[in-house]
Amino acid sequence: MIWTRQKERGSVAALRLMAWIVTRLGYGFGYALLWPIALYFFLSSPRQRQAVRQFQRRALGREPGIADLFRTFFVFSATLLDRLFLLGNRFKDYELRVFGLDLLNERIARGEGCILLGAHLGSFNAMHAVADTGCPVEVVALMHTQNATKSASFFAELDPRQAAAIIPLGQPDAMLRAKECLERGGLVGILADRTPGTGKVTRVPFLGDPAAFPLGPHILAGVLGAPVMIAFGVWTGRRRYEVHFEPFADRITIDRRDRQAQLEQVAARYAARIEQIARRFPYNWFNFYDFWEEMDA
Repeated sequence: MIWTRQKERGSVAALRLMAWIVTRLGYGFGYALLWPIALYFFLSSPRQRQAVRQFQRRALGREPGIADLFRTFFVFSATLLDRLFLLGNRFKDYELRVFGLDLLNERIARGEGCILLGAHLGSFNAMHAVADTGCPVEVVALMHTQNATKSASFFAELDPRQAAAIIPLGQPDAMLRAKECLERGGLVGILADRTPGTGKVTRVPFLGDPAAFPLGPHILAGVLGAPVMIAFGVWTGRRRYEVHFEPFADRITIDRRDRQAQLEQVAARYAARIEQIARRFPYNWFNFYDFWEEMDA
């Protein structure tokens, strides 16, 4: 099943209720509620639970137990709770450990812009929180938004400024807006681990078995012609995150004579690094769908 066809769980009303609770009763009360909320989604989501099991067998190198499976649902719920605070710039009580920021700042100082390749690992908002503490340049994100319209509309109400920084992929002006941001020395984030069901893909080794990865983000990075870094922010405990910025390529240059092979090499290198991160932070993997396309076989 392609992830874009997977129905979004939850409702805007539930998100608003959670926001009301944590606003009135505080973070501690909201955190306590995560346990029954995560348990509800864990018990009522058999297909997503099976997808987590499919991943954890490979990432952990053993058969995952109930606690392993539940932990992923809990960590995902925790990042949503934290999003309510991080979007509102209320991160003074958070511990954000940042690695590689000096390397990113070097590129910012040169005024050449930078592409940040991410994945559905941890919290993108943790990286936004780092930017909000003093990033001197514009930050935008190219994203597929069609499968999460409920949550997107809710968080857009919560923080219109960050909602305006999301460029939906598939819109006619998406490439132009990203290029203009880079020309102004800004940062453009792209999640490069999910295949949207259209466009070019390649199957490369990932956690021991071939998995489909999109070529589109790497084609886009090549066309935009900016330096590329891998970026991710992972949940490590209550109000604690690690944010990492790592060099990936000075430029992604593709020779037309050997275009497909070169793109596949870039995608394989990206997948290999994401694999290392996923093994290190296995409970931050938030692809709740049939990543290896084997559940319906």
